[in-house]
Amino acid sequence: MKKLLSREMRVGLMAVVAMFLLYLGLHFLKGIDVFSPVNSYYAQFENLGGLVTSSPVYIKGYKVGQVEDVKYDFSKQNPFVIKISVAKNIQLPKDAKIELFDEGLMGGKAIQIVFAPIRGDQFFVANDTIASQVATSMMASIADKLVPKIESVASQTDSLVRSFRRLADNKSIDKSLSSFEQTSSNLESTSSKLKTMMGTDVPKVINNVELLTTDLKQVSGSLKKVDFNTTFVSLNHSMDNLNKFSEKLNSTEGTLGLLLTNKDLYQSLNKTVNAADNLLTDIKLNPSRYVNVSVFGKSEKK
Repeated sequence: MKKLLSREMRVGLMAVVAMFLLYLGLHFLKGIDVFSPVNSYYAQFENLGGLVTSSPVYIKGYKVGQVEDVKYDFSKQNPFVIKISVAKNIQLPKDAKIELFDEGLMGGKAIQIVFAPIRGDQFFVANDTIASQVATSMMASIADKLVPKIESVASQTDSLVRSFRRLADNKSIDKSLSSFEQTSSNLESTSSKLKTMMGTDVPKVINNVELLTTDLKQVSGSLKKVDFNTTFVSLNHSMDNLNKFSEKLNSTEGTLGLLLTNKDLYQSLNKTVNAADNLLTDIKLNPSRYVNVSVFGKSEKK
């Protein structure tokens, strides 16, 4: 018993335990569950794109295993042969394929197993070689979607640049800018004149308006003192007298009315005036007929 527990035996036992723990630790760091049974499968690729040992294996986004080993033979068309381990309780149907894809924009490569819903009872067995394929990279997919849009935007941008160039080369733009500059100058001059007017003329106008307002207030005060009732009574009285005068003038009772309305009387007066006028004219022409004056006495002429 003492010989079994000798110093050499204890060192050897500790070395074995350390190696076993190291093995478990390495597999644990790689994500390999040593105590879970797995099935191994193989696939061939022309280019791994950076796939390494211990890369994860997914089915519909769920990790079911990992890449255990990568071998290569560059003399073949598909030089890379990878070995993947998948949990033993997962059965892979005959239409399954091992696909190499990008795990993320900044991540590395990974393996996913793709297959249609399981139909029938035909499945791969351990150590079978499964057909492989390479998925379109995320960057390529993004490029396929973005490139047409970028080309469209570039075409529109180029058309816009050409339009701006034609617009810049148009001589009417220079004329418009010159007109706009002239308008700005006129506005500046008008603004200066308006500022001067606001500083000189407007205060005078305001003073005149204030004086006018004061005069209107005085006139309004004077109008308040006027006895409009008496004025209107007097005006009505004058209008009544004027109406009475007009009535008498139009009637045949008064002299003026007769003169205005009686034609015969007017003609008689007119004849009388004409006769008097003829008489005066004859007196002026022949005064001796009507007045006989002699310095030496009357003549005895008949």
